[in-house]
Parts: sequence; structure tokens; C-alpha cells
Amino acid sequence: MSRIPQPSSSRTPSKPAPLLSSGTPRTRTQSTVTSSSRPTPTPLRTQRSLKNLKPMSKSPVPPKSPVLRRPSPAKAESPEPNRPQLSIREQIALRRAEAKKSQTTQPGGSNGFDLGGLEEALPTKKQSTEDEIDLGRWSVKETIERARSSGALNLASRVLPCLPSALFEIHLGVKPKPLKSVPEEPPISTSTTDEISTGRRRGGQSNAPSWYKAQDLQVLKAWSNDIVEIQPEISMFGSLKTIDLHNNKLSSLPDSFADLTALTALDLSHNALTTLPANLFALPHLTTLNISHNSLTSLPFRAPFGAQASKAVSRTRDARGDWFSQSISRATTPLPRLTILDVSHNHLSALSIDCASLPSQIQKLDLSKNPLGPSKVLLQALAHLERLRELRMERAEIGDDSFPIDILSSLTPSAILPVLRVFDLGETPVTRPAIEAAFRKPALRQELEFEVTNEDPPEGVLRVVIGKKVIKEPWEIEAERRAKAKANRHGGAGVEEGLNLGGRPTPRNGATVPKEAWEIEAEQGLLTEGAKRRARAAAAAAQTSGPSASSPTPSSPRKNRAVKEQWEIEAEQGLLTEGAKRRARAQAAAAAGSNDASRLQAASPALSDAARSSPSPSPSVASVLSNPQFYDASTHTLKLPASTPPSKTAHARSISLAVSSWGDTKRGTASNGSDLALAIPTAALPLAAIIAQPLAQTLRVLNLVNRRKDPSFSLPTDDGPFLPCLEELSLEGCNLPDSVPVSHAEHGDEYASPRRNEPLLSLLAKLFPSVRTLDLSYNTLSSAALMKDALTHLILASPPEETRNPRRGLRHLRLRGNRITELEGFQGLAEMFKGNRDVPQWRLEELDLRDNEIGKLPPELGLVPLDVFLVDGNVFRIPQRRVWEREGTKGLLGWLRGRIE
Repeated sequence: MSRIPQPSSSRTPSKPAPLLSSGTPRTRTQSTVTSSSRPTPTPLRTQRSLKNLKPMSKSPVPPKSPVLRRPSPAKAESPEPNRPQLSIREQIALRRAEAKKSQTTQPGGSNGFDLGGLEEALPTKKQSTEDEIDLGRWSVKETIERARSSGALNLASRVLPCLPSALFEIHLGVKPKPLKSVPEEPPISTSTTDEISTGRRRGGQSNAPSWYKAQDLQVLKAWSNDIVEIQPEISMFGSLKTIDLHNNKLSSLPDSFADLTALTALDLSHNALTTLPANLFALPHLTTLNISHNSLTSLPFRAPFGAQASKAVSRTRDARGDWFSQSISRATTPLPRLTILDVSHNHLSALSIDCASLPSQIQKLDLSKNPLGPSKVLLQALAHLERLRELRMERAEIGDDSFPIDILSSLTPSAILPVLRVFDLGETPVTRPAIEAAFRKPALRQELEFEVTNEDPPEGVLRVVIGKKVIKEPWEIEAERRAKAKANRHGGAGVEEGLNLGGRPTPRNGATVPKEAWEIEAEQGLLTEGAKRRARAAAAAAQTSGPSASSPTPSSPRKNRAVKEQWEIEAEQGLLTEGAKRRARAQAAAAAGSNDASRLQAASPALSDAARSSPSPSPSVASVLSNPQFYDASTHTLKLPASTPPSKTAHARSISLAVSSWGDTKRGTASNGSDLALAIPTAALPLAAIIAQPLAQTLRVLNLVNRRKDPSFSLPTDDGPFLPCLEELSLEGCNLPDSVPVSHAEHGDEYASPRRNEPLLSLLAKLFPSVRTLDLSYNTLSSAALMKDALTHLILASPPEETRNPRRGLRHLRLRGNRITELEGFQGLAEMFKGNRDVPQWRLEELDLRDNEIGKLPPELGLVPLDVFLVDGNVFRIPQRRVWEREGTKGLLGWLRGRIE
């Protein structure tokens, strides 16, 4: 570049210097010249060359460090002296500064400094609010575009009310009709322009593939959203093989959904479906179907093939016209390739299932938690499935009436569940004798096994789960099997099922049963080191004094030198176990009633000792409940003993964990509390036995803590209410579920009538309307039990006009240590206080929700007037703990009220 010669320094002062735009002469200084004091340079280049000085785009320019610019100097009031003309480089720098200045959004602060350069020093350009909350994953629109290259689309956890219309527009070029339930869809991009198809945002290239590289959509996952309806145009994705829509809010599916004949896996669980498209059961390639946790009431497998179906194998009518419709081939039998079917947690009964058209290739079928009812026809239909390996009916409403003895007699033995290996009937009323009688040989070829392990049962064995599932290790089962085989080997074929007082099998043929070493030592009183030392001392003394008939031997120590302990005497009498003691007391009571002392003495010497220690027969229920050990007449409190074993043993040598129920025979004391507890029914709430006593009319406190042996209620035949003065009821630690088994005792027998399940809270509200304090801590209650209707009958008092069985209203409700996850029921009760702080029926003062699994506290709970509100030990994080630790219940309720929109 040529340089313009500079003017001479000897220029005359009379010649004026070049003026700025403001008319002041320019002065050459060290500071940077701003736009306000910029001169008009002499054009040194052509117009074409000046265009090359236009500012470049900011996107390829790397970020610069912040530049602190000084303010422009104040305008001079008088002309400045002459100064030299700017060079070409200085003019170019001024032009570039002017271009950059025009791009600055805001001038400097109030102090006069221009901080515009700090914006360029940031790593990235400042984004919009929507970009700031982006967690790093692609937007919905960008994800849909990328699915054209992969053929798999994952829109999980996006809070979508429906499938985006952009899915149909981008993949099919079709704009679906708006849904009635979703008139306006939310935006699906993170910014208004989506960064020009996200090309600039994530690498500078567009993600839309070429037409010859695009793939048909085969996988669609949209689980954990708020989808309430599916567009009928979903049927146009004819290549879909996997659809996962679980954990949404679907109540129905369009009929065209069944046109996706390429489907192999479909998950619609955890929705609100009440019906399914009829042609869904005609999908030819479906292998896995999960429709659990819905509200289905029937399974019409034969619906697409019945006479009422007008077009059994035709395509669903297309709304765009017949020109678009194509004839597709459907299955001619219900779901011919289905291998896994999960319909648990629905409202299905055995009669609502099309048993004559069950899919023939099913290998795993789950019918758990369904009100099946009598299921003989269903079980006979399932017996014909030749590939069925797992059948689960856990917690289903099915009983022994579904397993008659002749259930398999009319079927061909070779075709009865030939490969079934697991039959789960856990936590149902079905009993083992009913299964053994119904599934006996030769109708069923497999061996029955009732032990549960983590390993798969071997071939030729059918594992049946009955009652509560107790998983054992393989070594435990093997040890029990060997012990049983050893007992049978010693006793031969004549071993009886019963045991004698010593707990040993009694052979019918009178053969001698070999005793274990510890049994011999127990008979000789040598189980302790002290007894062995005394025996050795007695033997040594006998050897020194010479042999004689009266000399003690190790097998018979002298009584004056070897005093036996009480537990050693019980061991000799075979009374180490509670079962042996109960049998001894029963036989002693029978002998005392018949006054046959000789037969008692001949039966066993242990019986005579038991008769001397228990001269009276076993106590009755009435005498037990009125015993001062359980009933306090001054406070009208009845406290029944817990049915769990004690946490600590009486001494280190104790064998049984149960407390000894025998008194001290030396002192002649009576039997202790565990003897009395044997007469109390095992049900958690033996109400039928309690109301028959005189104390029932004045009882105020009923304590039933830790009665876990039988979590059921034994009720009288009438409906109540009962215990008119009861104010406090404690059912802490009784392992009570949402619905409890209820049996009505007839003629004093609680096992005479069958049990049925009833909701716990509604049942308590009906039985005890006068209760003011209810403790249900440390049970297994879930959020399903705390619905608004149940809480209304339990907590609120009766209206004044209700005179029959009025409810006094609950004051204290303790639900600590359960399985509560949501508070939807309490939120519904709080709606009563909106705009009205005075609810006459409300009496509740304390609500204990500690140690649950609550994930969110509804703001509406702040409206509820509570004196004590305990929420420690839950999983929610908002509000923080300091809100109630510093300000207590009032502060927590006030914080919740402040969040109500």
C-alpha cells in the first residue's frame, strides 16, 4: 500500500485545520476516538474498495476479551490548534470502530464508561428464557427430525398432552385434525425459530436427512407424559413395531390403532383404559402386550371374529376417503404370536374373559390383583395352553371353590399344563389341601412344590405359591428335606403325623426310635457344663468309695449333690416347645374334667406334672379379657398382648424365642400372661369376643399394638356400631393393608364363615363412630386408601340432622410409617375451606404423616386448620425442613397457603 506524504511541519498557522462534523478542529490525542468526535476522512479509495470494509458477521468471529472504553472528551468550546492528518491505517481502524459501534445494543452505564465489549467476552451468546431451562436434550421438533434418520423416536417425560402434530407433518407430510381434548398444542421447540432447524445450535448443519436416507418410523416411545388422546392418523405409520405409552392418561384408543399390523411389542400400562379396539386382538405379529394398571372390565378375544363383526379382516375406515384405504391382512385367530400377556391390576372377572378364545402361544400370563371370583372355567381353559410356563394370580379374589376335586378329571392328562412351572396364588384365600386335591396325579404329571426360592424350579416340578410368599435359600430347603427323610427312614412307613409330648414321631409298630446325643444328655441332665462337672464328680466319688448299688453313675447323679434346674426338668418331660406344653395342658384339663387320674398317670409322667402345675382347666376368653393384666377398670382401658415374639430372650441358654408359659413348679405359682394370651383369638381385632363382655359398654381405650399374626377382623354377625364409649383406638404395627379380611363369627367360631375384604378406613368409621383418636402407624396403607370419600366418613362429624349412629368427628389421626405417596384425598377435603374458614363438621387437630413416601405437599393443605401437622421423614424437598423446624405447624401451613395460585 502506498503511503500519502505527510504535510510539512512548517505549515503556516493561518491555514485552517480540517474540521470535525461538529465544526471543531481535530486534535491528535492518545485516547480512542468515538463516533461523536469522528472526522470525515478524505476518500482515499474508490467506492468499490470501501465496500470491502463492511463489518463481518459475529458468528465466525471468536469471542474477544472485554474492553473498557473511556468516555469521549468533552467538546471544546474554542477551536483547537492544527494537528496532522490521519493515516490510511488510522482511517481504516476508525471505519471498523464505527461498524462495531453500530452493533452495540446499549451505551455505557451512568458513570460514562462503555461496557459493550463485555458481551463479546462471554463464551456463548445470551439465550432466551426457553433456552436457559434447556437440560441439554434436543427439543421435541429436533428429536422428531432426527428420528427420520434412525427410525426410533423417544418423547418420554416431555409433559405432552398428545402426540405432536409435527410428527405427522415431518414424517408423513400430513397434518392431522385437531383433537377435541387438546384444541391447542404447546410449542415443541426451544425457541421461536428453533435455531433454523437446530443447524446453528448443534454443529452448523441441518439434521433433516435426504429423502433417500430417511427411514420409516419403527419405534415410538412416549411414556410418562400427559397424553389423553391419540390421533387416528397413527395408523399411517405402518412400519411401527414397538409402541410404549405407559404412564399416561389414556382412556381410550382410536379404532385405527389396530391397523398397525407390524406391531410386536405394545405397552399401555398405567393408564385409564376401559376398553380396547376390537381389532387389536387380530394383530398378527404382536408378541408382548402389557395392559396392566388400567380399568378394563373384559377381554373379548373373539370380538374381531364373531358374527357381529361386519368386516372381520378389513381395514378400519379411513376418514380421508376410500381412495386412501387399503386392504390389509389380519390374523384369523386371536393374537396368534402372543407370548407374554400382563393384565394385572384391572377389574376383570373370570366370566368377563373370553376363555374359549385364549391366545394359544401364551407363555407368561399375569392376572394378579383382579376380582376373578369363581374361576373353574377359566382354569380349565388355561389347562389347554401347551406353552404356558408361568401363571400368576397373586392377590386376586379367588378361593378354594375355584379348585374342585374334579377340575381336571374331564381333560386329557397329556394336555393338562404340560410345561407349567410357576403357579403364583400368593396372598389369596386358596389353601394347600385344595391345590393338592385338585392337581393330583395322574391328571397332572408335574411334582408339586410349595417352597419358594430365587431359582427356577427344575423340569418336571410345578412350584405353587400359597399364602404369604416366604423366599428360602436352596440350602434351607435341602436341610428340611434331609431332616424329613431321616425321620421317615428311622420311623419306617408307620410314622404318624402327630407328635408325642417330647416332639418325636411315634411309630405305630412300637419300634424304638434312635435318640440324638443331645436328647440323651437332656434326659441325663447333662446339657450344661455345671451338670457335667457334677456328674464327673459323682462318678469319681463312686469309684473311690467302691462299687455299690446305691452309688451314683453319670447317667443317674445323686439328687443331694446334683440339683437340676427347672428347664432341665422340662427337657426331661418333653416340654421344651410351646406346642408340647399346650398339648400337655389340654390333656391335663381333659383328665381333670373326667377325674381319671390313673389314665393320666399311665399316659405320661409329664402329664401328671402338668396337671399338678395346672390344676384348673384352660381359662376362657371372658376371664382373660377381664383379667387385670389386660383390662384396667379405673381408666376403662383394654390392652391385648402383641402376637410377635419378644426381641430378647430370657437367658442365654433359652432354646425357644417364645416366653415360657409355665410357672415355677417349686413355688407353686400360677401360669403367667402367655397362658392367658392363648385363649384370645389371633385376629388383629377380635371384636366379636370383646363386645360379648360386660366391659364393652364402658370401654374407652382399646390398645391393639403389634398384633401381626393374623391381620384380619373378627366381627359379629350384625353391622354395628359397637363400643359406644370408645374414644381411642390404636392399631399400630398390625400390618394392616388398604382392605382387611373380615370374618363374621357365628356361634363363637370365627372360622365358620368365609372371609371377605373390606376397605379399612370405611370399616372403622362404621364400627366405631365415637372414636376421637385413631392410630394406624406402621402399617401398609397406601394412597389408594386415603380417598376423599373414605376420609370424609372417617374424619368429619355427622350433620346435626343425622340422629342414627352420629359420628363425633376425629381429632387425632396418626398415619406414621405407612406407604403413602400422595395426598389427593386430603387435598379434596381442603377444598371445603376455600372462601370458608368455618366448617362445623371439622374436628381434626393433629395429623401425623411422618416416615412415608410423600413426594409433594399440596398447597391446599395450608387452608386446613390444624394444631399439629407432622411431615418429617418424607421424600419431598419443597418446602425445606427449616420452614417447619423454625416456625412449626403454623409456619408450614402459612407457607403452603402462600403458594396457592
